[in-house]
Amino acid sequence: MPDAGAGWSSGDRALAAGKLMLAWIALLWLLEAVDAVTGHALDRFGVTPREPSELVDVVPSAFVHFGFAHLAANTLPLLVLGFLAALFGIRRFLLVCALVVVADGLGVWLISPDRTNTAGASGLIFGLFGFLLVSGFVERRPLGILAGVLIAAVWGGSILAGLAPTQTGVSWQGHLLGLLAGVAAAFVLRRRPAPPVLTR
Repeated sequence: MPDAGAGWSSGDRALAAGKLMLAWIALLWLLEAVDAVTGHALDRFGVTPREPSELVDVVPSAFVHFGFAHLAANTLPLLVLGFLAALFGIRRFLLVCALVVVADGLGVWLISPDRTNTAGASGLIFGLFGFLLVSGFVERRPLGILAGVLIAAVWGGSILAGLAPTQTGVSWQGHLLGLLAGVAAAFVLRRRPAPPVLTR
């Protein structure tokens, strides 16, 4: 898949990825500050299952959090995993994020328990983890495989803990659906090798 900046140097890619993720994180903190000063008015943008009117909140729910502690817990993994995923192409990174956010939000709307309200970037975090974990293997890229192994070593334990259904106040459904969406994105958006040049 062609990507904007395909001819960039590694330094250019890292700079663009860093700027993008810092801006993303800044937006999340700005939104949470607005939520705090408005008496948590943005919390209503979370997803309540199986309410047709809640479908419009599928995307916004990934950008709002239930308090600064919730956001702080998501900030570092989103920053690091997002930066690593964006290194392999900004356009593809945004497509991965779009696929994960929409699939995860729709899944939460379908299967989460009644009378719950789900929001936050954790579904996207699990999706980026899944994407980075398998994309190197799917595309047979040694650097991508190494990144996947290192990410599994660093975050694998916490990811598995986040999938445990026994946790209270945590949407393990959103985590699982995000992870599966990220793995699917690695296959759907994989880069295919260029066809060989025919000579005679």
